[in-house]
Parts: sequence; structure tokens; C-alpha cells
Amino acid sequence: MTAPGQVPAPPPPTRGGRWIQHWDPEDETFWKRTGEPIARRNLLFSVLSEHIGFSVWTMWSVLVLFMGPEYGLGPADKFLLTSLVTLVGAVVRVPYTFAVAVFGGRNWTVVSAALLLVPTVAAFTVMEPGTSFSTFLLVGLLAGIGGGNFASSMTNINAFFPLRKKGWALGLNAGGGNIGVPVIQLAALAIIGASGGPRVLLGLYIPLIAVAAVLAALYMDNLATARNDTGAAKDAARDPHTWIMSFLYIGTFGSFIGYSFAFGQVLQNQFDRTPLEAAYVTFVGPLLGSLIRPVGGRLADRYGGSRITLWNFVGMGAATGVLIVASTQKSLVLFTVAFVVLFVLTGLGNGSTYKMIPGIFQAKALARGLSGEEAAAHGRRLSGASMGLIGAVGALGGVGINLAFRQSFLSYGSGTGAFVAFLAFYAVCLAVTRAVYLRRPARPAAPTAVAEEKPRLSYAEV
Repeated sequence: MTAPGQVPAPPPPTRGGRWIQHWDPEDETFWKRTGEPIARRNLLFSVLSEHIGFSVWTMWSVLVLFMGPEYGLGPADKFLLTSLVTLVGAVVRVPYTFAVAVFGGRNWTVVSAALLLVPTVAAFTVMEPGTSFSTFLLVGLLAGIGGGNFASSMTNINAFFPLRKKGWALGLNAGGGNIGVPVIQLAALAIIGASGGPRVLLGLYIPLIAVAAVLAALYMDNLATARNDTGAAKDAARDPHTWIMSFLYIGTFGSFIGYSFAFGQVLQNQFDRTPLEAAYVTFVGPLLGSLIRPVGGRLADRYGGSRITLWNFVGMGAATGVLIVASTQKSLVLFTVAFVVLFVLTGLGNGSTYKMIPGIFQAKALARGLSGEEAAAHGRRLSGASMGLIGAVGALGGVGINLAFRQSFLSYGSGTGAFVAFLAFYAVCLAVTRAVYLRRPARPAAPTAVAEEKPRLSYAEV
């Protein structure tokens, strides 16, 4: 019974068929009493599924290292293969985002995790000399579905956490998923070192996929409040900030995933590294870039995502300039160090850009005169819908990076030409970030009382 004058406690989450009907993370009392443990549990198993999804998506960056002359594939063939795998991973992020609203976050995590068995078993079946290039392309396309897990996972976790925690939560979720890239590369290093073949690597992942699907079924939840209407997707697609952030995400995540696919091949083709020598190095950059992604989100929570993103692009441009010098001077040590630094910066930028997304839509809600839970709900609705589009377009950057490397090696015999193009692109990203999100709107010369009551739209703190 509630005492006179006492504010009643929010109702506890009800779970019918693994569905939670009431969810209000912006309510401090609800969050501390019941929301946070549930959100953290769902975050944990979301990370596991997304982690394996990234491993499956990027497994061809490892498998091509095993594919020696006996497979009959040249550098251009391998870059084309990894480009198409990246492309599929980008495209499927759009339907994966909206699958959460249709099926529920827990239900779709189970399905999407189980689907990873298809490309893994297919690759296990065909991975041998004598298989045609067209067959490898087809099977590689199947692996692209692993890239979709990121979009559904981020949309789902975005709904679980309050705005003040989103930078950390989304950074941890994405970073834990991203780390699937270096983990499969480390596994490949161990298997190559033990004189094992690619089928050994693929065989290790088949039971792991089954475990991830089962754990998601047992311990995750669906949020009834995450069933956003179809209009949210249309509203997000019409909002210019969805496409501006997509462009910036090409520079951060597109770089991360593109370099993850290409790093080992560049070392092999430009510096004549053996598969084992390349594998010793390739995992370091993706590992550090994944681990630091939550730090990027945390820094964005504290200082503002737009500020962190701006200075991050400055650093990425500087690291790329060093790579151009190292490439022309054929300095393997300088090249490797600069590439690892660039990976770290992509991870920081991944965290800061994703923190910006909910903040932008929250700021727009406040500018429209909304407040409290109404503003938070509006922000969650549009940011959740936009994340899939942003993630999909951002991942297309990985396609561009692999195609740029392919063309650079065909034209110049090295990756230098590609790095020059990347440097120019990061300069444009820096300019866009500053112009859109850090330039303060001008104050009116003689503000009226009405104008003073309406908050000015500024994104400097997002």
C-alpha cells in the first residue's frame, strides 16, 4: 500500500512469453530497482551473438590468407571477394534493424544467431583447392549475413538503456561485437601455426554458433515498447541527420571493417609477408580498435560526441599521412605501427559517432517543444530506426576501401594510391562534423519573449 503523499513505485516488468510490457529506463527509480540488471543481462548475450556474427562476416579476411597459389586466385580476385562479402553485410543491416520491431529483440537474436550456421557450414564444405572462383563468391556472399547482427543488436540495446548511459552501453555492445574480428584472426594464427587448415577454423565456430543461439533463447527478453511503427523508418529516412551521420560513419566504422578485411592482404602483396607472418600482425589493429570503442562512447558521454569525433578525424588524417610516407618508403615497421594507430582511432570514432545518434534526435525533440518522457520516447523512436540505415551505409565504406585497394594494386602495385584517397575523405568528414555539429547557431539580434522560450537547436553536446 502506498502511503499518503508517497510516489508509487513503477510497476515491475511483466514477462509474458519473454515479453516485457513496461519499460521506462529514463525513470531513475525504475532503472535502479529493476531496469539496470535486466538491461545488463540482455547486453551480455547480445554482445555474444553479435561477436560471433562479426567473426562469421569477416572470416573471409582470414580464409583468403590460407588460399595459396593452388587455389588459383590472384590479389584482385581476393579483394573482389572480400568487397562483395562486405557489401552483403552492409545491405542486410537495413532489414535486420526493423526485424527487432517485428519479431522482438530476443526472438530475432535467436534467429539471427542460428542463421550464422548457413555460411559457416557452406564454407566448411567448399574450402579446398579446385573449387571455382564463382563458388567461392557465392559462399562468401552468404557470410555477409553476419554483418546484419550488428544492426539488430544495436537497435535492441538502444531501447534498453537511458540516454545518459547510451554512449557506454552502445560502445560496449559494438566493441564486444567488433572484437569478433581479431578473435577469428587470432584463432587462424593458432591454426596456421599448428599446420591446421581452414576447415579446422570453421569447425570450431559451428558449435559456438549453436551455443550463442541457445543462450539468447534462455536469457534475453523482448521489449513490447520497442515495437516501433513503420512510420519511424520513413521519418528517419527523411531526416537529413540520418544521412549526415551515415556519411561520418563511413569514415569510422567503414574504415574499421574495410581495413579489417584488407590489412592482411596488403601486408602479403605489398611487403611480401607469408600467411603466418601476416596473421601475426593483422589481429592487433582490430583488437585494439574493438577494445577502445567503449572508451570512445564514454568520452562522448562526458565531452560530447561531436567534439570527440572531430578530433578523431584529425588523428585519422594524420595516421593516414604517415601510412602514405611508409608505403612510399617501403618501411614495414612504420607502416604497421601507423596502421595499428589508425585502427585505434577508428574504434574511438565508432564509439563517439554512435553516441551522437540518440543525442541528435533528443535535441531535435527538445527543439520541437517536447520534454520529459515524451522527448525521450521520440528520440528513442527515431534513433532506433536510424541506426540500421546509418550502420548499413557506414559499412559500405568497407566495400569502398577494398575496391580502392584492388584498383590501387592493379594500377600502381601498392596501396599508396588508396591511402591518398582515404586522406582526402577524412578531411571532408572533419569539415562536415565541424560545420554541422560544432558550429553554434547565431543568436537573434533582438530576441522576443517567445523566441527565448524555445530552445535553440545546438548539437555541440551530443
